[in-house]
This record gives sequence, C-alpha cells and structure tokens, in this order.
Amino acid sequence: MLIIDTALQKRQREGRPIRVGMVGAGFMARGVARQICCYVPGMELVAIANRTPEKARAIYAEAGVLEVAEVASVAQLEASLAQGRPAITADALLLSRAAGIDAIIEVTGAVEHGAHVVLEAIRHAKHVVLLNAELDGTVGPILKVYADRAGVVYTVADGDQPGVTLNLARFVKGLGIRPVLCGNIKGLHDPYRNPTTQEGFARQWGQNPSMVTSFADGSKISFEQAVTANALGMQVARRGMLGPTVAPGTPITKAAEWYPQELLLSGGPGIVDYVVGAEPGPGVFVLGTIEDAVQQHYLKLYKLGAGPLYCFYTPYHLCHFETPTTVARAVLFQDAALAPAGPMCVEVVTAAKINLHAGQVLDGIGHYHTYGLAENADITRRENLLPLGVAEGCILRHDVPQDQVLTYDDVLLPEGRLIDQLRREQALYFGEAVISHGPPVSEPMA
Repeated sequence: MLIIDTALQKRQREGRPIRVGMVGAGFMARGVARQICCYVPGMELVAIANRTPEKARAIYAEAGVLEVAEVASVAQLEASLAQGRPAITADALLLSRAAGIDAIIEVTGAVEHGAHVVLEAIRHAKHVVLLNAELDGTVGPILKVYADRAGVVYTVADGDQPGVTLNLARFVKGLGIRPVLCGNIKGLHDPYRNPTTQEGFARQWGQNPSMVTSFADGSKISFEQAVTANALGMQVARRGMLGPTVAPGTPITKAAEWYPQELLLSGGPGIVDYVVGAEPGPGVFVLGTIEDAVQQHYLKLYKLGAGPLYCFYTPYHLCHFETPTTVARAVLFQDAALAPAGPMCVEVVTAAKINLHAGQVLDGIGHYHTYGLAENADITRRENLLPLGVAEGCILRHDVPQDQVLTYDDVLLPEGRLIDQLRREQALYFGEAVISHGPPVSEPMA
C-alpha cells in the first residue's frame, strides 16, 4: 500500500490519473464510486454503465459529481472523456470499447453479462478488476488466458475476502511458511435462506435481497473459496467444505483445533474452508506450517504457538475501500491481487434448495431454487455436475429432490450463451473432458 499510494500521488502531480470505468450501480458500486471520487488521488472514475442510467447518475451525485453526460455510442463516450466530463450509459460494452479508459471494474455479480463485459474489455486492452467472484469461479481460467495474451491484468479485487486471503497467503509464503489452509470467517450459514427470509436485513443495509441471500445460503462463500483455491492450487476436503461451527466469540487463533491435522500436514496441496461463529469476523485466516526448528522457536516466542500449525489472520475485509488499490496494482505494477493459476481446482456446483419439478426454469444465484457447494474440479468433471454459474435459465428435464446436486443431464441449457461457450473453451484449453451438451467447439478461441 505504501508503494501504491506514493505512485498514485505521483500520477496526480503529473496530471495523469488512472482512468476507470465501472459496470454496475448497486450497493457495492456505490461505495467504489464514492471511494474513487472522494478519496483516491491519481485516479478518476470516468464512466459508469448500468441498465438503468439514472442509478449511475445518482451514484455520481452522491459522490459529489453532478455534471455527467449520458451517452449511447463509443463516439459520444470518447468525446465526453476528451472534454473531461464523466459519462453514464445503459450499454456496458461501450466502456470496454472506448479509448481513454485504463481499467474496467465489473461489480454486477452477473455471470453471463459479466462475461461479455470482461471479454470485450480484454479484447480492447483494458485491465479488468472483478467484484464478481461468481464469474471468476465459473470461467476465470479461460478469461485469464485471454488477458495474458492481450497483455493486460485480470484480477479479483482487494477488499473482497478472496483478495484479502491472497494478500495474507502471499505474506505467509514470504515468511517461508507453507499455507495449508485458507479460511473464511462467517457469522451464518443456512442453505435454505431465500430473498424473502433475507428481505428485512437487506432493507436495513440498502442491499439487494438476492445478494444477501447468496451470503447466507453458502453460495457466495463457495465461490469465494473456489477462486482462492484456483489461485493457490488448493482443494476442498469434501463437497461443501468442512465448515465447523464454534461457540460465538471463539478466537480464530484456535483454528488449528477445528480441522484434521493429518490432512493439513500430509504434504498435499492444502485446502480452502470456512468457520461459523469465530472472531474476528468477517475476517480471513491462513494456517501454515514450517519444518525449520529454529524458526519454530521464534514463532513460539512471538506468540504464534508451539505449532506445527500457525494461524495468521486479517480481522476485516473492507470491500470497496480497497478496490482502488487493486486497480492501481494492475495498471501501475501489472500485479493481480488474485487470478487463477491454471485450470480449475475447485468448482461451485448446483444443489436444489427446494424440491424442484420438471419444466421449471432455474432462477439465479441467491434466489429460491438453488444453492452452491464447493467441490473439487476432478469430481465435478467425472460426475458431470452442473456449475452454479451456468444454472440460471436452465430448464429441468425431470423432478429433483431438495439437496440433490444437479448434473448437466438434469437440465436443458439455454441456447446461444457466452458462458457455455467459454466453459467448453476452458475445458478444451486445459485438456479436460468437454461436456456433451450444447453446440460443439472445434478448438479454443483463446
């Protein structure tokens, strides 16, 4: 952070601010806009795209930016940027295509729409920062391939728990300690929550009920831990993760007691997981180990315990406050906070939240029909399981009982979706078995 703030101040003095476009105008986007516009020298939010432009206008107004232009073409957007006037638009792809924008922040949480925005941004040589773990957890590896070939950075944001976890894991690795578990601290986990049960909480905080539901029903934690695993080459101990529940207020420093040490010390790739009830929440933690007896002595002196597992934690994640840091890391230092290291290690698969019936069209993440479970990618492929990121809009071929995990054989896919095309490209690129559903792809576009 000290290097980044100095670099941003230099850009401010030179009159060369980083120019950012943002797609989305919801709860989190509101915070990002305020942060950039009010508190980050050397960076400008030059455009916001949202299906309802007036929401983008309102976000700018709350951040003290009153003079904005509504545009409907790339030419209009570029002209507005050349005049130094921020722009709003209903067409997100304009931001991806326009000159004069260095990076795109995608903050919708929508998988299909987000895929179009990100792919178009990469094609036009823009760095991409995601507050959309759902997209990265579905097609992140192939999007990273596209970004690498275009010479741009593709990254999940600092501030979101996966980004905070990766920062912590990199710190732990830098000490010479091997991370064996990357964890997330939760206050609630109930797979049967839905937008009706979460409506009151959502209204209290000005959030979307379906987004709040995705936190409560486990879908969001599954995506967050999947993208963490895919960045570090880790796995899950079992479908859905272990997810112990501890007495409220139990310190996270006791985390080594909650997971099987024989698994963590086996020399394997390590696991991702979570805990419900520990403090400080909603932070993140890393369990690590080191075999050097001298360093073990020092760690004991520094109150990390006797080992062989040592707990490191970050007691908070500050979401939109930290997003501009990710933008600066990407644009100024070509450094990703978090990105897939290769093929999928962990996927998020689809489970029935209620008894589902033939002919039903599945609703979206955090709604009434489904919830997500983290599963190792090799099992997902072997059992032909349906990723949650592609489930929305699928039509059920037959009845599915509550809590059963869906497969591709259980559904009909909508036609013509980019997300399905990217899934097939991803499988082909990384030499995985390609699902038999949907139109064939002869070779990866990447």
